[in-house]
Formats: sequence, C-alpha cells, structure tokens
Amino acid sequence: MRVGFYLAPGQPVERVLPLIARAAAKAGQRMLVVAESDDLLDRIGGALWEFAPAEFLANGRAGDPHAAHQPVLLSRTCAAENDAKLVALADGIWREEAEGFERALLFFDESGREAAREVWRRFDSREDVEREFYELDGGKWQRRR
Repeated sequence: MRVGFYLAPGQPVERVLPLIARAAAKAGQRMLVVAESDDLLDRIGGALWEFAPAEFLANGRAGDPHAAHQPVLLSRTCAAENDAKLVALADGIWREEAEGFERALLFFDESGREAAREVWRRFDSREDVEREFYELDGGKWQRRR
C-alpha cells in the first residue's frame, strides 16, 4: 500500500485535487474522493467538471444511479461503488478504511499539518506501507524527502 501526503498551503482542495485526478484518469485508474462535508464534495465535483474545458473529469456521487460507472466517485464514506483502488481523503481526515485501497491520498493544509504527522507516524513500523510526501509548489506537486 502507498500513502501519499499532499500539503497544499493556501490553496483549497477543490483547486488542487483535480491535478491528481487528471493524472489518475490518464493512467486508467478510478478514484474515490471522500469528505464528511457535502458542501466540500459539491465544490470538488464542480471543480472536476470545470477543470479544463477540453479535459473535464467526469464524476458523480455515491448512491446515484450510475455510481458504479464513474471514473471519479464522490462520497462521504470509503465504500468504492466504482471499484476504485485509489482513495483521496479530501478533508484531511484519515479513515482506517483507506488502508483497504492500493493507494490512499491525504490532502491537508497548514492547519492539518499536525494531524497528518500523526498519521505519518502511525505507519512508522509498517513495512507493508510506502509513504510519500508532496507539497504544492508553483502549481505543481513536488515530492519532498
């Protein structure tokens, strides 16, 4: 399992998550985006549709009639009706269910840095988990060591 930590200082998640969603779509991967807030999920959904006129990212909500067919599914839980192997935790809250995916992405800003550190430390002794840290720099995700 890979866990990616994505720090986006000063940027709302709905502006930065589409960068990852586009890369996942180009790689043929389905994504589950999870947040507790329906308002946040609505903003992310809108941003995915508007990402770039020629490259909109089709998406839908969990529980909708065509949820199983969505390349990007927005949900309040980690249940991947679309069979996603990639989960994006858009609200900065770690969920244990994310460990059931091949890859989990935890998005956070400066206010969530300490909570993200706690999640990082939780995997210190886990040899089956590869951790990666990325920071948004100049509009691009840069891997940090």
